[in-house]
Amino acid sequence: MKAMILTSFGGPQSFELREVPKPVPQAGQVLVRVHATSINPLDFQVRRGDYADLVQLPTITGHDVSGVVEEVGPGVTSFVPGDEVWYTPQIFDGPGSYAEYHVASESIVGKKPASLSHLEAATLTLVGGTAWEALVVRAGLRVGESILVHGGAGGVGHVAIQLAKAIGARVFTTVREENFEFARSMGADVLIDYTTEDYVEAVLRETGGRGVDVVFDTIGGDTLTRSPDALAQLGRVVSIVDIAKPQNLVQAWGKNASYHFVFTRQNRGKLDELSALIERGQLRPHVGAVYSLADLALAHARLESPNNGLKGKIAIAIEPSLLP
Repeated sequence: MKAMILTSFGGPQSFELREVPKPVPQAGQVLVRVHATSINPLDFQVRRGDYADLVQLPTITGHDVSGVVEEVGPGVTSFVPGDEVWYTPQIFDGPGSYAEYHVASESIVGKKPASLSHLEAATLTLVGGTAWEALVVRAGLRVGESILVHGGAGGVGHVAIQLAKAIGARVFTTVREENFEFARSMGADVLIDYTTEDYVEAVLRETGGRGVDVVFDTIGGDTLTRSPDALAQLGRVVSIVDIAKPQNLVQAWGKNASYHFVFTRQNRGKLDELSALIERGQLRPHVGAVYSLADLALAHARLESPNNGLKGKIAIAIEPSLLP
């Protein structure tokens, strides 16, 4: 099978397209022909060596799969060959999804929502599971509450907006003015151009000084330090980014704030919950660009670029017929 191999840590050109043996499913595993995958910030972080202690080179990376079951191992009861499936491979535990085939434990695999294409499904598994873990499991967002989603036009952000609206929350988000229409179409109620307006001032103005119940941090920087200024009493901050430097959280103490740091866990349950929202028309991933597996380096370079013009996610078409 063809696979994109990460041969060294570094820039986008660290990948090499090779022929490697097709994996064989063991007990409790399914062999999936990968039709599409996607790119996340986690993918370029792994590539450049941010998690070098957890990654043994050479390796196949990638953290999204949408495809079709080709073979099942002994003891598999949930799937049969021909089933369309989606999932996130176990992170830092075995080969990833930048390949024509992938094997996974049936416990982390879900039935792909029929209304999604493989390209759409492949852009949602990791970011959808992350948003669910952050907003539902950790923050416990409830009907009638308010949330500030940082980076609402991004991969996780545009899903988080939709999820928060499905829960019944009032959604604030920070995006560039050029992305206002997109964020509004996802369900955002209050749009803040972070390049021209201070988001803390905007939140306090729109909430009469109360602040929001939840802040969802997808961008990092000084967000953890400043979030309490925009937070209501007993509010919650959820972050999915690395903590690059010590943060001053004294203001959080005064708000009795809770902080949650999320590194998403793989399981079928979250995928099934997301599927229910998709089938009810409350959630839809946005594919901002499509690249081939051979052009993976170009896709990585684009995602890493600060002003990449992207909305939503980049999909990688492993199956050539899915290319535009």
